[in-house]
Amino acid sequence: MTPPRPTPPRAPTRTRYQSDALLVARPGLTAPTPLDPAILASALAIHKLERSTVHSKMAIDDFLASHTFPLIEGGRVTFVWRGEAEAVYLRHWVFGLASEQAFRRIEGSDLWYRVVEVPRNSRFEYKFDVVRGGNGQWLRDALNPHVAHDPFGANSVCHGEGYDAPDWTRPDTDSREGQLVEAVLHRTPFGDRRHLSIYLPARYRPTRRYPLVIVHDGGDYLRFASMKTVLDNLIHRLEMAPCIVAFTYPQDRMTEYPDDPRHAEFVAKHVLPFLERKFPVYGTPQSRCLMGASFGGVASLSTAWRYPGVFGRLLLQSGSFAFTDIGDNKRGPAFDQVVRFVNAFRENPGRPSEKVFVSCGTYESLIYENRSMVPFLQGTGMDVRYEEARDGHNWENWRDRLQVGLSWLFPGPLWMVYE
Repeated sequence: MTPPRPTPPRAPTRTRYQSDALLVARPGLTAPTPLDPAILASALAIHKLERSTVHSKMAIDDFLASHTFPLIEGGRVTFVWRGEAEAVYLRHWVFGLASEQAFRRIEGSDLWYRVVEVPRNSRFEYKFDVVRGGNGQWLRDALNPHVAHDPFGANSVCHGEGYDAPDWTRPDTDSREGQLVEAVLHRTPFGDRRHLSIYLPARYRPTRRYPLVIVHDGGDYLRFASMKTVLDNLIHRLEMAPCIVAFTYPQDRMTEYPDDPRHAEFVAKHVLPFLERKFPVYGTPQSRCLMGASFGGVASLSTAWRYPGVFGRLLLQSGSFAFTDIGDNKRGPAFDQVVRFVNAFRENPGRPSEKVFVSCGTYESLIYENRSMVPFLQGTGMDVRYEEARDGHNWENWRDRLQVGLSWLFPGPLWMVYE
C-alpha cells in the first residue's frame, strides 16, 4: 500500500509562471539510470553484498564515514539518508522542479539515496520528508553540516559544484569593525514606538558626512544575512563607500509593507528626519538608499513612489511584485494589496528614484515578475542594474548579492567625491 502523502508544512509558492531553472530530476524513474560508478561506487558495492545484516551494516558504516554529503560529482548531487522508513522524499525550495523527489532504498539495507542533476554554481535549501506509520516528518539532513536559518527555522543547504560562499560574507580579522547603536522613535504614524539599529562604519567621525541606507526587515538582514559583517568587509576593502545604515523592525510586515501610506510616512517623515538630526548624513537624494527583500522590496519601491525625489537609490531583492495584467491574482489574499500597488505603479510610475539595483534567484517563483519589472523600470529613465543567481527565495541568496548591489550604488571611491 502506498503511504499517504503528508501535507507539507512549508511547500514552495506556486503560480502559473514557470522559471527557466535548469535543475533536472527524473521523477518517472525509480532510480537514476545509469547508476554512475564515480558517484555511487560504494552504494553499488553495498547493493552487491549478500543480504547479511552484519556485512551490510559494516559496508554502510564505512561508506558514511569516508564521504561528505550530499555527494557532489560534476553536475550530479546524491542525497543520502539512513534509517527505517516507509518512504523518503527530497523536499526543496526550487520553483520549476517537482517538489516530491522520491528516494530509492538499497535493497536489504536501511540506506536511501536520491540523485538529481544540478547546474554549476547552484545553491538551494532542502529537507528530507521521512514517512513512518503513514505520517511524514520534515527533517534536516543529519549528514550535511551546511545549514541556513530564517525566521521559520533552519534548512539544510546544497552547494552545487562551483558555488562557494563569498569570502566577504565571513568575519575577517583584517577588517576593522563598525558599531551598532540603538535608538527608539517614540511617535510614529502607527501610534506605537519603533526600534532602530544604526550601523556606524569603522573610523566613523561626526565631522564627516556619509551616505545613508535604510533597511527594511533590518533584524533579519543582521541575523540571517550577516549584514554587519558584510558591511565591515566591503567598506574595509574599499568596495563600497563608508555608509551609515539604519536597520528598521516592522511590527506587522504583511500589512505595513504592501504600500501602506502609514509606512511610507514613517520612513520618509520620521525615520529619515530623525537620522538626519542625529547623524552626519548627506541631505541629497543621491546619497539616500532604501532597500529590502521580498515584501521589503515592495515597501522600498512604494515608499520611493509615494515620496519621489527623496530616495535616489533603491536596492530591491526578490521583490514580491505581483500584478494582474495577464490574469487574476493567483497568489492569494496576502498579495491583494501588493497587486493593487504594482498595478497602480505600472499605470503611473513617474520616476521614484535615480538608480535601482534588482536581484532575484532563478529558482524562485517570483523570477517572472522581477524580470518583467526590469525593462519597465528602465523605461522610467532610471538607471537599472539586474542580477540573477541560481538560488532561491532566502536570506543567503540576498546576502550573496549585497556586494554587487551596494558597491554599484555607493562605490568605494564615492567618499572622495564628497570630501
